[in-house]
Amino acid sequence: MELTHTDESGKAKMVDVTAKDVTKREATAAGAVLMKRATLDLILSNEVKKGDVLGVARLAGIMAAKRTGEIIPLCHPIGVTGVDVDFVTVDEPPSIEITATARVASQTGVEMEALTAVSVAALTIYDMCKAVDKGMVLSGIRLLKKSGGRSGTYVAP
Repeated sequence: MELTHTDESGKAKMVDVTAKDVTKREATAAGAVLMKRATLDLILSNEVKKGDVLGVARLAGIMAAKRTGEIIPLCHPIGVTGVDVDFVTVDEPPSIEITATARVASQTGVEMEALTAVSVAALTIYDMCKAVDKGMVLSGIRLLKKSGGRSGTYVAP
């Protein structure tokens, strides 16, 4: 398989998608924030001093997905048409699982937007709770599936 973001001499380049067809594309990514039980309890009871952790993290993830092309150097800026960010709390080990799905009708995929949404939502959870738990771990950020475009559908094993 060839890398698409380098030219013949190995220098970084942005892929030209001008000739590609506009198709409906969707990608789902996931990750988790592992934490102390007491931290999870604070989040669930909405007692974190900075406010509604999951509400703020959801908005941060959505905002990040919309701006992915501004922070990932070779990522195309695209008009994201939908982003969902969801959370599931896990008792053991104490953690919050994050899932983000991004959608677009475009000439290029939306995987980076879904991955960025998960990453920034996780960072926001960390930022809002670091005063009580500096040992939180952001873990397992990965693409779960993507559809649309020339390469078709991918589903993680």
